[in-house]
Amino acid sequence: MNPQLHVDATGEPISPGSPQWNREAAQAVYDLPFNDLLFRAQTIHRENFDPNRVQLSRLLSIKTGGCPEDCGYCSQSSHHQSGLKASKLMEVQFIAEARKARDAGATRYCMGAAWRSPKERDMDTVVAMVEGVKALGMETCMTLGMLDLGQAQRLKQAGLDYYNHNIDTSERYYREIISTRTFTERLDTLANVRDSGIKVCCGGIVGMGEEKADRIDMLVTLANLPEPPDSVPINMLIPIEGTPLGEAESIEPIEFVRTIALARIMMPKSHVRLSAGRTAMSDEMQALCFFAGANSIFVGDTLLTAGNPGEDKDGALFRRLGIKPMEREAQ
Repeated sequence: MNPQLHVDATGEPISPGSPQWNREAAQAVYDLPFNDLLFRAQTIHRENFDPNRVQLSRLLSIKTGGCPEDCGYCSQSSHHQSGLKASKLMEVQFIAEARKARDAGATRYCMGAAWRSPKERDMDTVVAMVEGVKALGMETCMTLGMLDLGQAQRLKQAGLDYYNHNIDTSERYYREIISTRTFTERLDTLANVRDSGIKVCCGGIVGMGEEKADRIDMLVTLANLPEPPDSVPINMLIPIEGTPLGEAESIEPIEFVRTIALARIMMPKSHVRLSAGRTAMSDEMQALCFFAGANSIFVGDTLLTAGNPGEDKDGALFRRLGIKPMEREAQ
């Protein structure tokens, strides 16, 4: 590996995932001429992944709306007037949807519930869902809000592969978006997940009015965790009417691609997921994101409650770019 691909602002080598990553070092990379940044990101990507394979995941909302958190971007918060009705926890009969996703090429099935944290009365159903998806030979991922160590260990015993819990933004900007849960509480859940042996899926959202420094600081936090997340979803805000961020201005596309590239450079072995917001991206913007190191997407028409490009559109883009779905790992 060429050590010059991993250097800080002074030119000194940086070990990926090392605490040596700080804002100054990360910003020096982020601010490179665009072509140089993409070349560096693509080179690192090729050292760790097949550049023409993208991992496909499917996301299902197993409990929608009525969340007591006040996240400013979220239509599922009970604090906002988004018009979304709350639902009860879905029963285990959802397995037919998981089988359909597997047969369409998805290798990971992600399930999300609009909770602050799961209640004990719901854990049996959640465990049964994990076991059902695992029986289909798919990777499993859940996002259920905060977890204590006991809950994380129970999910691990059920066979959960990944747990998603995003930090959303930088620690500085976090309080502008959420007041009902602290940044430290999010890190505590990540520690419980990691200590239980479940792989961490953690990223954030850009385009929420944050500064460039906040996007960089968010990635510095992720890269400097005891272990960088195995999966890093980068979401572009979908402004939703009735939420505090419903009128937020879109992030400039080149800045979004720079964020993807920096995530790839700072976390070389992580799957970087081009996540929410793809409906507002041109094919050319998505292609640049794949070149910058994104190698995972959600497939299907919806992401929890938001729109997503259909599988036909994704398939057509993959054919134009010569990209194939990442193969399912042996279970």
